[in-house]
Amino acid sequence: MTTKLLKAPFTRLMATALLFGSPPGIAQNMAYAPQKETQEQRVSTQAAQLKDVLNVLKSKYQVDIMFELRSVDGLTVPASVINMEQSLERNLDKVLTPFGLTFKKVNRQSYLVLDDKKRVKPAPRGSNYPEESLNNLPGQTSQPVPVQQGGFEPPRSVESAALTERQVTGKVTDESGMGLPGVSILVKGTQTGTTTDSNGSYHLNVPDGDAVLVFSFVGYLSEEVPVGNRGSIELSLKVDEKSLEEVVVVGYGVVKKSDLTGSVASVTKEELSAYPAVSAVQALQGRAAGVVVQSSNAEPGGDFKIRIRGGTSINASSDPLFVVDGLVGGVLPPPDDIASIEVLKDASASAIYGSRGANGVIMITTKSGKSGKPQININSSYSLQKEIGRLDLLNARQFAEYINEARNSSFYDVNNLEADTDWQDMIFQQGHIQNHQLSISGGNDKMKYYVSGIYFGQKGVIKTSAFNRYSLNTNFKFDISKHIRLSLSSTLLNSKSDGVMTSSAGGASNAGVVMAAQRFDPDQGILDETGKYSQSRVGVAAFENPMAVIDGREEETKQDNLQVNAKAEFDLAKGLVFNSTFGTIIRNSQNGVYNNRISNLGETTNGQGSLSHGRNYNFLTEQYLNYNFNAGMKSNFVLTGGFSYQKFQNTNFSVTNTGFITDALGFWNLGVGTNFKAPGSEFTESAIMSYYGRLNYNFDDRYLLTFTGRYDGASQFSENNKWSFFPSGAFSWNISNEKFYPQNPVFPSLKLRTSYGLTGNQGIGAYESLARISSTFFVMNNSVVSSVRPTSIANKDLTWEKTTQFNVGIDVDLFSNRINISGDYYYKLTKDLLFNVPIPAFSGYQSRLQNLGEIENKGVELQINSRNLVNAFKWSTGLNLTFNRNKVLSLPGGVDIIFASVPGFSGSIQNSILREGESIGSFYGYVYQGVYQAGDEFIPGGAFEKEPGGEKYADLNNDGVLDSKDRKIIGNPNPRAVWGLNNDFSYKGFSMNIFFQAFTGGDMLNLVKMELDRLSGNSNATTDALRRWTPQNTDTDVPKAAAGRPPLTSTRFVEDGSFVRLKNISLGYDLSSELLGRFKIRSARIYLSGQNLLTFTRYSGVDPEVAFRSGGTTNSNINLGLDFDSYPNTTSWTFGVNLGF
Repeated sequence: MTTKLLKAPFTRLMATALLFGSPPGIAQNMAYAPQKETQEQRVSTQAAQLKDVLNVLKSKYQVDIMFELRSVDGLTVPASVINMEQSLERNLDKVLTPFGLTFKKVNRQSYLVLDDKKRVKPAPRGSNYPEESLNNLPGQTSQPVPVQQGGFEPPRSVESAALTERQVTGKVTDESGMGLPGVSILVKGTQTGTTTDSNGSYHLNVPDGDAVLVFSFVGYLSEEVPVGNRGSIELSLKVDEKSLEEVVVVGYGVVKKSDLTGSVASVTKEELSAYPAVSAVQALQGRAAGVVVQSSNAEPGGDFKIRIRGGTSINASSDPLFVVDGLVGGVLPPPDDIASIEVLKDASASAIYGSRGANGVIMITTKSGKSGKPQININSSYSLQKEIGRLDLLNARQFAEYINEARNSSFYDVNNLEADTDWQDMIFQQGHIQNHQLSISGGNDKMKYYVSGIYFGQKGVIKTSAFNRYSLNTNFKFDISKHIRLSLSSTLLNSKSDGVMTSSAGGASNAGVVMAAQRFDPDQGILDETGKYSQSRVGVAAFENPMAVIDGREEETKQDNLQVNAKAEFDLAKGLVFNSTFGTIIRNSQNGVYNNRISNLGETTNGQGSLSHGRNYNFLTEQYLNYNFNAGMKSNFVLTGGFSYQKFQNTNFSVTNTGFITDALGFWNLGVGTNFKAPGSEFTESAIMSYYGRLNYNFDDRYLLTFTGRYDGASQFSENNKWSFFPSGAFSWNISNEKFYPQNPVFPSLKLRTSYGLTGNQGIGAYESLARISSTFFVMNNSVVSSVRPTSIANKDLTWEKTTQFNVGIDVDLFSNRINISGDYYYKLTKDLLFNVPIPAFSGYQSRLQNLGEIENKGVELQINSRNLVNAFKWSTGLNLTFNRNKVLSLPGGVDIIFASVPGFSGSIQNSILREGESIGSFYGYVYQGVYQAGDEFIPGGAFEKEPGGEKYADLNNDGVLDSKDRKIIGNPNPRAVWGLNNDFSYKGFSMNIFFQAFTGGDMLNLVKMELDRLSGNSNATTDALRRWTPQNTDTDVPKAAAGRPPLTSTRFVEDGSFVRLKNISLGYDLSSELLGRFKIRSARIYLSGQNLLTFTRYSGVDPEVAFRSGGTTNSNINLGLDFDSYPNTTSWTFGVNLGF
């Protein structure tokens, strides 16, 4: 969110103009602050001071009316002129016009009185209200008008102060160091005060003793400063972002928040810095209605899954489009360099991005400099981290008893065990994060700059995992002339991560180290009697020693990202601006993996190493015009039209080898291996070209229309479907600006919005519509012959996924804007889903990418922000709620698609389904009915158990046989509701933030429990195994231990995944300016913050907040609610210091 309408430069210039030549000793040269209640007085029914009448109107309508005292001093009006049943604007017209005064509505709650002597010659000072003006007034009340006296009044002026007073002088500046004119300075508890002059300087007589000065200025936060023994007080006021008219960043422009017709959520820099997020995406968690963010891989440097109003695709990407400073697909900057984030959710907001807007658009604006002396900021923090939880597993003796029982033997001598190892304790460690930023910003009227350098280092909670990142962000803006502006920004990121194998990071065969620690024999030590890493006695070979997984694998990933963005703005005529943007992104990555002889894989291959390089190039140019003009008759138009071209190039190279003489060189000398494989290489290229336009029409700030269209052409689609048009339209009605709407502080603002439009999704590979071939080989005459073979069939009709969106919303402000409410209902219908449809085997192919199928998402969003307490103790609350339902409407041929989502030993087990009329990714399996007891009738069927203590399943079709036909949908991983609750408290220099997030109604498929607690006798188990069925313990739902029991997806492993989590609690303190002034420090803040400290849930697993990442991608919407030992989330404590110079 960016605040621009009433920025500091405007207020300074206006105040300077009004105060020019005015002596600072006048008690209140400008009535600029909101009225405070004092003793109520009554004005004569014959005449009232105009300044008093204006103060009455302030109090009555709960607005700010700003005026220069000398413009209204001595003017009187009949009290009967005021009619409180009429609008504020009508009353202002009646009391100002006869004196040649006018008013301007600055924003929704602020009015400025102007003295235009050129239009009407004002009456002499001391004049009464012109009698002729009374003749044309409507019927008036003759009741006296109560006046709530405000500001500083002559009876207690500075000149009448007691002789014991002494003088205090000083200067008040803004955050850039420039003087602020017109700042109100009041001796607290009195009406003694003054204002600053045009340079921001002041002098004031204050009584001896414990006097406190209150500094206040519209658009800035008030400050209270004890005088003490000081004779001079210098002060810098901070901008109050909430008091200014807000503007939000949308595609190719900005718009006042009050003029929005679409659904847009904003996250401010204050909200971004409320707790130490590791990425821009994580900072959005729980901050915006309709935006769901989950950790898909919590390892250091890991990513997050983000969905805006549900997933709109099944096979193609459902990730939103990121736009950084106008650059589509830009490099995400660190949170410390972000000024604001806007989330474009409906078609009206996102259709300007056409074929890439179906999943929503996230607009990121980075920080920039301001005019003034250089400002240096140092932000430093250090965090301690611990894994969020562990499973309760069997100890060595309990494990041995369970294995003996499963195998019906004396496999273990339970009284003579070699060890009792806690493998979870072996793999986990104390993690930490350090984050250090140094930034400098400033500028003048010709050039502004912002330069920031950040180091981020993380030691993971699993041994050997780590992540380090260095970043440099620059932002320069130049005013070349009155009509030409240039900006140049850049982002450079260098990162290195040391990985460890988990199910979310490459553990496709055995899930990785977390599962190994849970499965491996607790009676084993790390090393066996020969000094080698111990092997499982009960599991298969892939059940690897957890420490062998850690010590036997080296994985290193390096990335370099460079983004450069240049923009020029040319004022061609009044209101007509031409914008030219050129941007480029270059990403270089390298991944090296080496499995040494400690690992099972390395032992059988004498070491296995691989190395891959990738380079991604992205070039974008945008050329567009913005034309803002007033057509008269209260009509204002903003036109946008432009052209865009973006090109992508990707190159990849990889090589693998085995059979190394030594492990010492790792993956850095693959040529010395003895089983060299042919290297692989790849080059892909794609482009998208677009023409777009938008019309915004505003009639009298009451009726607002937006029409948007984008014509996109994408190279990855077939010749018949490369181009498509994506239109949208929206309307909003500011009901509170209607004349019939009563001006009252209880219900000051009301707006209705609606929109309808079409957006698209083109998230497929570069050559998916073409027939492709790949290399292969075969043996002929005892020789290896290289050849090629076709791998895909061309599809000349392949086209975009298209999403039709409808939205209706309401924006309400209550109680003098103390409460702000936004509500939306939306409906999204996605057609032409991109599906890999199976085709007959005789064709020689397995599937073909086609446009078949439809899905829908519909829901309700609610955002409530309130300022509960606004005095010395401040308390504000933000609540957002999201209710989303998705449904599969049609599938190819109407046939169910059943699939296995998770790798590892449950990987061959089908667990999810796509079915018409049901939610995406629904769990599919058997209904578990407990265990068989002696005397029960056993249901026959394949490998299903038929003896006491065995697993019992429902025969759903009542055919007397248990088989695959007895499966049904047994769970829905999509949460019914997601909400976030944020509370901010502040008192003097102290501040506190408490932030909760919750998911309610979504189911979890506990695949960890399926792996451990099916009690098949080949791994460890949780302590639930202590409740297993035995002849002596029959009253249980846990089956007996039985060797060889296969895994089956059933209701036994489906649980309620609802949770409420304390995401953040922080306490901070801003050191006083009096203390900092001694050390020439502008600002200083210290804070302590805790993340993920409390979780309320009934889920039996480690953490309900998981989002399994199948195949290393976050794109899929079917892999929700699957718990299979991803890298664990963490709890953390963070201490930080922020310094400003």
